[in-house]
Amino acid sequence: MATVTTTTSSTTWPLSLLACLQAYPEILLSLSCFLLIFYYSHRKIIAPVNWPVIGMFPTAISHFHHLHDHIVDILRETRWTFRFTGPWFLNMNYIFTCDPSNVNHILSTNFTNYPKGEGFNETFDLLGDGIFNSDGDSWRIQRKAAHIIIRDRAFRSFVINATKNKAEKGLLPAFEQFAIENEVVDIHNLFMRFSLDVTCMMVFGVDPGYLSTTFPSVPFGKALDEAWEALVVRHAMPKTIWKAMKWLQIGHEKRLASAWLEIDSFIAQQISQRRRRTTTTTANKGGETSTDLLTCYINNPVGDGTGFFGTDKFLRDTMLAMMIAGRDGLAVTPSWFFWLLSKNPNAKHKLEEEVLSVHKAKNEVLSSYVTFTPEELSSMVYLHGAVCETLRLYPVVPYEEKGALEEDELPSGEKVAAGSKVLLSVYAMGRMESIWGKDCMDFRPERWLTESGKVRHVPAYKFMAFNCGPRICLGREIALMQVKMVVAEVLSNFEVEVDESQLVVPANSVILKMKHGLMVKIKKKKQ
Repeated sequence: MATVTTTTSSTTWPLSLLACLQAYPEILLSLSCFLLIFYYSHRKIIAPVNWPVIGMFPTAISHFHHLHDHIVDILRETRWTFRFTGPWFLNMNYIFTCDPSNVNHILSTNFTNYPKGEGFNETFDLLGDGIFNSDGDSWRIQRKAAHIIIRDRAFRSFVINATKNKAEKGLLPAFEQFAIENEVVDIHNLFMRFSLDVTCMMVFGVDPGYLSTTFPSVPFGKALDEAWEALVVRHAMPKTIWKAMKWLQIGHEKRLASAWLEIDSFIAQQISQRRRRTTTTTANKGGETSTDLLTCYINNPVGDGTGFFGTDKFLRDTMLAMMIAGRDGLAVTPSWFFWLLSKNPNAKHKLEEEVLSVHKAKNEVLSSYVTFTPEELSSMVYLHGAVCETLRLYPVVPYEEKGALEEDELPSGEKVAAGSKVLLSVYAMGRMESIWGKDCMDFRPERWLTESGKVRHVPAYKFMAFNCGPRICLGREIALMQVKMVVAEVLSNFEVEVDESQLVVPANSVILKMKHGLMVKIKKKKQ
């Protein structure tokens, strides 16, 4: 009897399961997706499978937790260029490449065929009509105006002095306070606050005072971060879906709308105050030179024949672009710099020797902190190599997106149809053995120095930290000097001990931030 019962049960349960799946097809669909993702994530073959209908979407989902590095693996496997095919109904097809010849072709040789495009402008509408989103004549006029201001000696001196003062009166005292308290602190957060203060001084001429050991609320900085996160989500989903979410004011679109209001409110207040101050100064003193960006643009309005470039809307879009460009590098790079030094004691020792030798050569009276002038920082070639090495491995902007106006063929032989989207992986480029050698994954500042000890020149299409071609970063020299100043002065005054138990990985974002921050203990060095 028991035998009959067991046989009947083992025979009928598959039929019951089949009936259940037929009655509830969504269960079958969910199970199929799970099996596809599980299957792909456990395969040893790196090149993604292009499944019918859903394309390579399982790849993106199953490797989302380390997407940057997975794309590196795929580009290695496919010799620097591959096509990503998304679900047929989502319009998520891209050409990924990190081939220097392709990069040079897209960003320099055939620059006019690869503008930002309407799709980019629609997704990143927060940026308005500023230099980041503009193309053609509008971009050229804005670029020329920005070039004149940023190359001005007075402006450059103003930015470096603002950085130096904030470091010596804000950042270093904060480090000392945490050293006294002997507590673990997130220096990624500290650098973000420091950078926001410095960039607000550079752009608006005001110090909001976000850098503090009490970690005060940062509404404007928080709004910038939330806006960027929402834009990244937009970029990864179909336009129809995020537009519907925007109309309904739900999810990330609701957060973006709130952040947008905060950003506009802060910038509008700064523009209004500066206009009043400029008018009063002109009336009472007959004009006075100021060197923050907002004042420079108000006193020397850009001309395009339409009058738009003198409006508050233009100032808002331009100042937001400058805030984003100025803040992120100074915030992100020092964090990755000190994490890499903690993993490479030999490089750290050489760097400490260099900064110490420059400090000793000054032969000055001992002060509270060891500090450096721009001239002294320029003489530190190993420091230059260490900063460039940090940017090679952890570029501030990991990807550059372009859209093709007309059909094209890349130097690698890849065909690019009109309207195709191309993603240049700056992050992957720094990790290619064929570009940087077998030690491409090593932190080795020496690769940036010649045998005679001079700084080695590397073409921008190979080292893409500051973009390449006509859109290369205008403020790259200032940005490098700012980072050098910060890391050299922190390194000379404090011992930064990284908590080895933490997980340090990049976030999936437009900006290559640390996903979980960087927890450290700080100790004051004896001078």
